[in-house]
Amino acid sequence: MRILFDQGTPVPLRHQLSEHDVATAFEQGWSTLSNGSLLDTAEQAGFELLITTDSNLQYQSI
Repeated sequence: MRILFDQGTPVPLRHQLSEHDVATAFEQGWSTLSNGSLLDTAEQAGFELLITTDSNLQYQSI
């Protein structure tokens, strides 16, 4: 599974997900994207799961 960590997600968590392909928004060059753009871009890039600490994400428009 391709997993994307948003800003603020503890990067060491990726060690617990070693069976998966984990990348960060920063590594992808997406750290400045708004939440809606990040979700769209990540989906287009084939990411299947976004892990975030942003509690307001559910209120963001896509």
